[in-house]
Amino acid sequence: MRTLISTAFVSLDGVMEAPGGEPGYRNSGWTFKDVEFLPEAYELKGREQEEATALLMGRASYEAFSPVWPGMEEFTGYKAMPKYVVSTKLTDGDLVSDWGETTILRSLDEVAALKETEGGPIIVHGSTELNRNLADADLIDRYHLLVFPLLLGAGKRLFSATDKDAQKLKLVEHEAYANGIQKNVFEVVR
Repeated sequence: MRTLISTAFVSLDGVMEAPGGEPGYRNSGWTFKDVEFLPEAYELKGREQEEATALLMGRASYEAFSPVWPGMEEFTGYKAMPKYVVSTKLTDGDLVSDWGETTILRSLDEVAALKETEGGPIIVHGSTELNRNLADADLIDRYHLLVFPLLLGAGKRLFSATDKDAQKLKLVEHEAYANGIQKNVFEVVR
């Protein structure tokens, strides 16, 4: 069974919306403009590209990343690996041609089936709604969180507000950096 990893930049109050400057959110770009850049705080991001064997995202994140990430040097590790987009709206004609193999999945059942295939870890970037739905369906195995010392208030949150049983997490890696960012890697306990 493959490991499904949710990776996110989150504020202390759980907001993950528009960390890189995506339009439409009042605090857009909060990872760059509000916290001093320290390269060591982002070491996890490089490791993720080496560890992951597939990239999973929701439609909105695919539409935001696919015009930009294929040409970015920082994300070359993702270009060659298979990509999966969970969407009921996208068609094959909506997919970009310069970002490698991309498959559209239509349901969480298809994500569960993908996890049952042979291969290494699958990483989920962005995709707030998808992350919440994956967590509610108990499909996430690990969280890679870079927690920023900010309270953003309103905004899309990583975690679901669904009334459900408590889910225990095991902290397997952590570090705090001089700029206030905290790295927290949690495994989901089942």
